[in-house]
Amino acid sequence: MTGRQTKRRETFGTLRKRESGRYQATYMGPDGKRHSAPTTFQTMGDARAYLRGVQARIASGTWQSADTERAEHERRALPFAAFATRWLDGRTSVGGKALRPTTLAEYRRLLAGPLAPLADLPLPSITRAVVEDWRTPLLMSGTRTQAARAYTLLSAIMGSAVDRGLIDASPCTIRGAASTRTGKRVNPPTRDELATIVEHVPERYRMLVLLAAWSGLRFGELSELRRKDIHGYREAEGLIELHVSRGVVHVAGQGAVVGPPKTSAGERVVALPSSVPGLYDALRAHLAERVGAYPDALLFTGADGESHLRQSTVAKVFYPARETAGRPDLPWHGLRHFAASQYAAAGATEAEIMARQGQRSPGMVRRYVHTTGREADLAARMGA
Repeated sequence: MTGRQTKRRETFGTLRKRESGRYQATYMGPDGKRHSAPTTFQTMGDARAYLRGVQARIASGTWQSADTERAEHERRALPFAAFATRWLDGRTSVGGKALRPTTLAEYRRLLAGPLAPLADLPLPSITRAVVEDWRTPLLMSGTRTQAARAYTLLSAIMGSAVDRGLIDASPCTIRGAASTRTGKRVNPPTRDELATIVEHVPERYRMLVLLAAWSGLRFGELSELRRKDIHGYREAEGLIELHVSRGVVHVAGQGAVVGPPKTSAGERVVALPSSVPGLYDALRAHLAERVGAYPDALLFTGADGESHLRQSTVAKVFYPARETAGRPDLPWHGLRHFAASQYAAAGATEAEIMARQGQRSPGMVRRYVHTTGREADLAARMGA
């Protein structure tokens, strides 16, 4: 007879074979009510093992109702994408502030991109082996930085799942997987190479390159500089200072978003060196000829003369200039390396370099400091 179910009474509880061939386990709980297991079982042995576990929990006083068990089971079976979305919605910075728009956009990009293969997997099913199988193709494709960023985000999400009791341990235990070091060394330009680059960019971009090289400001900090942020330039002999308190980022769908600097140490005052020939005169000329007279006028603008300058626009003129200087390998970020190295060569301490660069980590600062070609001169002084 089709559709017939086989019922079997056990020493504790009852087993029933369903039409699907799977086994259902029920039992009488200490509350006097009949309860069903939160899931069916592939074999009779699995169903009996479940009943033995329930019996042991009743005896030890740790029993939970089947409804509670079922809710816990559903909670633990939450797909990665659903939990990641909830995690992101409630995420804040270390200081308890809302995440920066660029950070949110980057997390969403990683979830929709490299982490997408994990989206439908229940959290407990994401084991170390699964993580290794997911990560290997990313590395094979050559996107090591992308893989490291995605792994870092995955590790943070799975760590939160552990904290909330959804999984017993994080599967993200691969040593070095979060490292974004690619092995590519950034060599800053020499002073001669810098001079060639400045000479071969269009005139309206020359002050941008000079300030990047001698102040070490990030591009977002440079492109948000306004007339009111330049102090001392009217004084014939005084230092020129850049007051950094904001930065701008470009977010897809939102455009230019102005906010605080990238790090908590980013709000700072950066003095420009008075010993660089022509730097002060060039800045004064730029302010007089290319910057509006009102305090909020941007130092550098897009083609319309009003919007924030984008790094992609600058790249179109910077790349040909670096080729002319014989430095096709030089990224824009190399100018920040130049600034840190020159400051160190002038005798700045590590703490002073950190303050000037707006960095919180000594280790990060060390990445920016390079030799400056003074080895022969320094060696000659050793015996003096």
